[in-house]
Amino acid sequence: MPKAPAGTLYRGREGMWSWVAHRVTGIGIFFFLFAHILDTALVRVSPEAYNEVIDTYKNPIVGLLEVGLVAAVVFHAFNGLRIVLVDFWSKGPRYQKHMFATVLVLWVVLMVPFTIRHLSHVFGG
Repeated sequence: MPKAPAGTLYRGREGMWSWVAHRVTGIGIFFFLFAHILDTALVRVSPEAYNEVIDTYKNPIVGLLEVGLVAAVVFHAFNGLRIVLVDFWSKGPRYQKHMFATVLVLWVVLMVPFTIRHLSHVFGG
């Protein structure tokens, strides 16, 4: 059995990196949902204030953040399915590396066209 580097339990393999990415995307999605609930709730307090907040979102920086949000949701969803397979499929741990590669490939296949189309709307009109 290979020995872990001194001072750490982790080897930096795909299992660790998928765990880190899953947690980071989950936290990002949580904070987006929190902000979304707050700004949507504002419509009950003052529709004019709600419209002002929504108007501030119509800029290129938020357009880039939307790409990041979609990237986080897509990765989190596919990686969540991989985690379910690792946990509940008897051969899941054996194919963890291949499934993580599949998650990354599917993520790229979906994100490239989305990013091109979305940013063309954000920057092109």
